[in-house]
Amino acid sequence: MTVAAAAGGLHRPAPAIGMLLAVLGVVYGDIGTSPLYAFKASMQLFGRVPFAAAEVMGILSLIFWSLVLIVTIKYVNLVMHADNRGEGGILALMALAQRVSVGSGIRNALTLIGIAGACLFFGDGVITPAISVLSAVEGLEVSAPELQQYVLPISVAVIALLFAMQWRGTGSVGRIFGPVMAVWFVAIGILGLVEIVRHPFVLMAISPSYAVGLCVAYKGLAFIVLGAVVLCVTGAEALYADMGHFGAQPIRLTWTYFVLPCLVLNYFGQGALTISDPAAVANPFFLLAPEWLRLPMVVLATIATIIASQAVISGAYSIARQCMQMGFLPRMTVRHTSNTEEGQIYVPQINTMLAIGVVILVLAFKTSDNLAAAYGIAVTGTFLCTCVLAMVVFRRQFGWSRGAAVSVFGLLFLIDLVFFSANTLKVLEGGWVPLVLGIALTALMTSWKRGRDLLLARWRQDSLPLAPFLARLPQSRTMRVPGMAVFLTGNPDYVPTSLLHNLKHNKVLHERVLFVTVQTIDEPEVAASRRADVSELAPGIHRVMLRYGFMESPNIPRALEELSSSGVPFDPMQASYFLGREVLVPATVPKLPWWRHWLFLVMARNATPATEFFRIPYDRVVELGVRIAI
Repeated sequence: MTVAAAAGGLHRPAPAIGMLLAVLGVVYGDIGTSPLYAFKASMQLFGRVPFAAAEVMGILSLIFWSLVLIVTIKYVNLVMHADNRGEGGILALMALAQRVSVGSGIRNALTLIGIAGACLFFGDGVITPAISVLSAVEGLEVSAPELQQYVLPISVAVIALLFAMQWRGTGSVGRIFGPVMAVWFVAIGILGLVEIVRHPFVLMAISPSYAVGLCVAYKGLAFIVLGAVVLCVTGAEALYADMGHFGAQPIRLTWTYFVLPCLVLNYFGQGALTISDPAAVANPFFLLAPEWLRLPMVVLATIATIIASQAVISGAYSIARQCMQMGFLPRMTVRHTSNTEEGQIYVPQINTMLAIGVVILVLAFKTSDNLAAAYGIAVTGTFLCTCVLAMVVFRRQFGWSRGAAVSVFGLLFLIDLVFFSANTLKVLEGGWVPLVLGIALTALMTSWKRGRDLLLARWRQDSLPLAPFLARLPQSRTMRVPGMAVFLTGNPDYVPTSLLHNLKHNKVLHERVLFVTVQTIDEPEVAASRRADVSELAPGIHRVMLRYGFMESPNIPRALEELSSSGVPFDPMQASYFLGREVLVPATVPKLPWWRHWLFLVMARNATPATEFFRIPYDRVVELGVRIAI
């Protein structure tokens, strides 16, 4: 079975120019700004000037084949076929791999891999704005050396402004992202081409023999250099993560026929300049430009890095929402910044944490060269996680033979592992940053997941089954009062604790009762026709199951208003929402280690209230407290 056939063989119309420009603005900001620092970081590891031509040619060959093997072959031509109903990204891939796997042990292992990849992506979200903005503003050192002392303050100001504007959404500024990035790629491509015309022999670096020769000649040093070379493929994960917004075809077209050629031209131009003028290694990207163009290039580069940072920040919001929907993070405020685009969201808590983290990194590391060591581990770690999950999907869903799946993805995994291992050598130089972030976030997510599972088990243990309660209701002489009561419950087969407390204190039950359970399924979005399942349990009492995809934000009042077609009239002004507010206390024999228990309690206390998360009107809510020991 071919990958295309397995992916569904869907035919998409040829993308319009506007779509291709939008892809440039959203997808390629990160990888498109890599020429600012990738070649320079690689060459400076040799530690001497002038360089031998073979060294420059070897670096260019490594960069070229990294772009071909990792981005073009792995992501563009393979991984992007593994879409979860059109959606990409590591958590979507994890959900897809779990769906086609058997055995709880395998599913748990895949969950850990997906969580690790998501945590490393958050690390990428902290490092990308820091290194990108710093590397762009550092162009002032070339175009206006007298402004060198202002590089750090300007970088912090740009980053602060970037995060301060997030609440407005990307819709208005997003229209200019595509044209700006188109100008950026054309500019860097032309600058590289001009230098290549002067020294055309650098095109010979396309031959992999130069990469092999460098590795054979320098051995240990070449291994270290690989840790910097991998910076040229930062942002490769964005191609897959943003597939749900644009589809695979526009991303493939723009990469193959525009972005890749422009990147290769610029890298090879930097190499040609360095061979002809070894001193240019101080900042080969900006020195490619004639002196009169350097300051405008600094401005264009700064705008491009802001766009690159925006894409990563928006991706962090989406990943955070997916984690919340899948039960890996507590509820947080999710604000929609567009009336038409579901994917345009703003998560204030994530924005604040990212802003603080980015500013701390800029002030601590001070230069993009120092931050390069921290960048590689986050990128290559995510590559490894994606490779494992993709191998499972291609083996199980696409029907690849075990030999084919292991051979193809085993080779790609080996390449990713070499790059990851090279970056581990830089742990003390800054590589510890994404590792610490990844470990901390993994601890938070697994503690929250485990705590919620224990909480659910305790609810089931202490709750009253719904069926016998309804059977005894007619004989209980419970007074029914006018109105509608909506009880939110995570256990559809058990009586909500809020209902029991309401009966205990108020001794009444409303004439119309809805038991509402919100389910998150392993699909990006759920069609409106499948949103709700309604069943009548007793006269005036209905069970409502609401389904949402992991890319959606629940809106319970809106979903209930649409129940009229199912024969359940809903008047939002007559409905009262009953929620249980849990007060968590330690159990006599805790089932969690003390540190996990402490993390879970801290996250639970700071979680966004259910009223805000489910968008329930505050003036229609009745909360009843309950103590739960875990």
